[in-house]
Amino acid sequence: MNRIKCFAVDIDGTITLNGNGMVNLNAISKLRYLVKLGYQVIYVTGRSSIEAFALAVFGGTTHTAIGENGGVIITAPNDFRILADKEKCLQGYDLLRKEIKHVSQKSVFPRMSEVVLERTFDLAHGNQVLMDSGHKLILVDSNYAYHINEIGVNKGTGLETLMKYLQFSKEEVIAIGDSITDIPMFNKTKYSITFESSDETVRNKATHIVKGGNGEGLINAIDLVFEQKASSEII
Repeated sequence: MNRIKCFAVDIDGTITLNGNGMVNLNAISKLRYLVKLGYQVIYVTGRSSIEAFALAVFGGTTHTAIGENGGVIITAPNDFRILADKEKCLQGYDLLRKEIKHVSQKSVFPRMSEVVLERTFDLAHGNQVLMDSGHKLILVDSNYAYHINEIGVNKGTGLETLMKYLQFSKEEVIAIGDSITDIPMFNKTKYSITFESSDETVRNKATHIVKGGNGEGLINAIDLVFEQKASSEII
């Protein structure tokens, strides 16, 4: 526990209120406090890297983020590392539109590595269509939208890439999130925290569970880390 240097934090459902994009200001204040103590706070989100970077700038946290479910790493306003091919995802989108009714793109900030869809059709059906076609693509549900991503590109691969760049070990990073898309990053860190309100699948993959949601859970998660540190326990 004493080796923790970085907090990898999801955005939607973890620091936002009711999934509408409005952030819990108390949660932001808590994250800013972590930075003042010398920790790095890195957003890992299904939203665009630009949104995550802007939140980091205006929220006063570390100016580094992972967006598009691991597809893009941003370390400066014009410094992006793109880990996936959006053109392949667009091909998958065209296929889904031909095979399934009510498939449409969601109005979001521009993406560099993925395609974002409205949650208006059956996810399993969509994934079956992609698999049968031979496309190496997958649909994932962030609870905010459906995302067409390349297979093997996820929050875990994005976080792992950044951890190597920053020279952080899995013992030095703690992941906090609430959705199925956060599980891959849980798998890349020794410690992970989710909330009692999270899906059972997510709770089963996290090393720790705390009460609260809509930002309160994040505050409780950070408090848990420092309680463990104060008592010299290892979480």
